[in-house]
Amino acid sequence: MTRRVLAAGAAAILLLGACSGGGREEPGEDAATGYTIAFITHETPGDTFWDKVRSGAQQAAADQKVDLKYSNDPDAGRQAVLIQQAVDAKVQGIATTLVTPDALAGSVKAATAAGIPVVGLNAGIDQYKELGALMYFGSDETVAGTSLGERIAAAGAKHPLCVIHQTGSVALEARCAGVKSAVPGTENIQVNGADDAAVTSTLQAKLAQDKTIDYVVTLGAPIALDAIKAGGTAKLVTFDLNQETAQLIKDGKIEFAIDQQPYVQGYLAVTSLYLYLKNGNDIGGGRPVLTGPSFVDKSNIDTILPYTQKNTR
Repeated sequence: MTRRVLAAGAAAILLLGACSGGGREEPGEDAATGYTIAFITHETPGDTFWDKVRSGAQQAAADQKVDLKYSNDPDAGRQAVLIQQAVDAKVQGIATTLVTPDALAGSVKAATAAGIPVVGLNAGIDQYKELGALMYFGSDETVAGTSLGERIAAAGAKHPLCVIHQTGSVALEARCAGVKSAVPGTENIQVNGADDAAVTSTLQAKLAQDKTIDYVVTLGAPIALDAIKAGGTAKLVTFDLNQETAQLIKDGKIEFAIDQQPYVQGYLAVTSLYLYLKNGNDIGGGRPVLTGPSFVDKSNIDTILPYTQKNTR
């Protein structure tokens, strides 16, 4: 498997708004740049992961004095509409997740046809170039899934249950495929990530029905909390962090998490657009800029836990 190169970090940022104008800042000017950046995600309301993405984007916008307009919709068709609305508003740049690339292709290509630079983040690492996005910031989900699978395989895993909480997500499917490449006995299960009670009951039923499941692999921190409520004897590992899951790692109730550093994804996506508009910069050298995977476990949780409380990890 080819591992992608992690490009160097960036500096400032630019985000989303719905204003006219778009003049460039003059040397020494301390006012707003005039740039308006649309930042559009597939966030499911209540998912704490996106608080970190948004926090990073907002900090970058504040640092670079750009107008940020954040919008989200977990429905692929409605996310495409949000992108098209940003195009129609003549924003200066668009940062968007590409979790359902086929559904978003038309609106992303409309943006590039209109001369609006687009960068991808979080999902769509294998599709962003063909859609016309200039840069990408996120984790290689296949590498991340394989890394997790290799770690639990070394610990003796035979039959992990990989919990996919959003239908059609290329990123989540890639994670589970990576786990399965390292642990052939991996089984996927689909749950409705927008309904925590339904996730818990589905997992309870599955774990009661199949006692050979030895690991539960959740693909988001809120789903890990649902899995805790489901009980059972299987060990729990997860992707992504929030304050609650970080504390559960410290308490020994979650074995480890794989962190893709969502705050960094938001910050660098906005920063890259700012630098592209201001200076023509291309970050990543034609390759994705990787923000993960990074393991969080008992060996480093004491360092990372305070940052989760600040909503930056």
